[in-house]
Amino acid sequence: MSVLRFSRVHGHFPSTDERLDGLDPRRWALWSLSRPVLVYLAVAEIAAVAVVCATLDLVPITSQSLIWCGLLLLAEVLHLEASRRIERIRELGADGSPHMHLQSIWIFAALLLLPPPLVVFVIVISYAHSWVRVYRRRSVLHRKIFSAATVILACAAAATILHVGTGGRAAPFMPYLDGFFGMMTLIIAGVAYFGVNYAMVVAVIIVTNPGNPGRKALGNVSDVLIVGAAVGVGCGIALVMTVRPWLLPVLMITPLALQLGLLLPQLQAASRTDSKTGLINVGFWGEVAGRELLRARRLASTAGVLMIDIDHFKLINDRKGHLAGDEVLRAVATTIRDQVRAEDFVGRFGGEEFVVLLPGVGSAEATRIADRVRLSISSLEVELPVRDGETQPDVVRGLAASVGIATYPEHARELGDLLQAADVALYEAKETGRNKVVLSSRACTARIKLS
Repeated sequence: MSVLRFSRVHGHFPSTDERLDGLDPRRWALWSLSRPVLVYLAVAEIAAVAVVCATLDLVPITSQSLIWCGLLLLAEVLHLEASRRIERIRELGADGSPHMHLQSIWIFAALLLLPPPLVVFVIVISYAHSWVRVYRRRSVLHRKIFSAATVILACAAAATILHVGTGGRAAPFMPYLDGFFGMMTLIIAGVAYFGVNYAMVVAVIIVTNPGNPGRKALGNVSDVLIVGAAVGVGCGIALVMTVRPWLLPVLMITPLALQLGLLLPQLQAASRTDSKTGLINVGFWGEVAGRELLRARRLASTAGVLMIDIDHFKLINDRKGHLAGDEVLRAVATTIRDQVRAEDFVGRFGGEEFVVLLPGVGSAEATRIADRVRLSISSLEVELPVRDGETQPDVVRGLAASVGIATYPEHARELGDLLQAADVALYEAKETGRNKVVLSSRACTARIKLS
């Protein structure tokens, strides 16, 4: 949802989940939920539909409101596109707890400016966009629908307070909010917006996760502050759009700067980034990969793992020094990251080995990606820093890499087994001439421990 997402709840979900690609509706995980939870979800969604129907004709849709709606949607799309990798990592980390983020900036601004049907339109587009672009349709659909319903109900609660606080006015509310009373109306509306959404999501997380501590479902206090900041920025954007619309492009930088400037460093610290390459290290990569395999099981989906080893890397260290070797590692890391998709996770496995997680990928696509990575590494030219006594920088050319591939569930169903299968394939690539891609030919039972 815009304030919170019904995020990665484990509880009573089966191994096959609903997807948008035409699976039999009788197999949807929705039907495996307990009857009270099904009733709760249905009531929330019916209430949201009722709110939409009841407010369709309350406020006329003007050309001005359509312009505002278009600007807010454009801003939301640009913001999410710029931050979608961060949001994906944060959502994976919000395991069994509410996921709070900054999209409510645009929804709360829409609430202050637009007629109810256009507010709902902004919510629907925001959710559809994030489901396709951030989660690549690899998130349970009924959770996203429920989350969107809670946001609609939260907006209805906040709009009721704004209606009363502006003396019975209808949208746009922003021109009628002024002075101390206007400020208090905005604060109460923001609390209602967050509170309704938060309470509904926490309730369903607790019910579907009976084995988890209740306090985990409440999330972190610092995350609540993110929502407060989002609501505040949303108020500022709504005000700018009504009195100084030409300032909107400048103000649009604020949420992205907050996300990249505040959240990204936190994620980097939490993920224990590899100091040499800037990639995530093997410990955090293992956590993310484990969660992605759980998701693949629930969605009856696939996942691929690439193990990449730089051929004859020791010769670079021996002939040109370890600093040169570090430059090559950084260049190869950048190349791998550039050649895979935004939603893939690249880690340094150790030494000159790298590991890539490819969610939603089967053997054929994993092989194509692996060969693209291999060819890009072979075309690298790494310019080394000029050393004392030299006038021209040395350049490392002719790099090569071997790649081993394994996929879930074809080659293994557990992360350790999947890594072992990819490692065996990598060993085969090394033994049969190097600078090649080898797909695992068998399932493995040995385990590799991630530490």
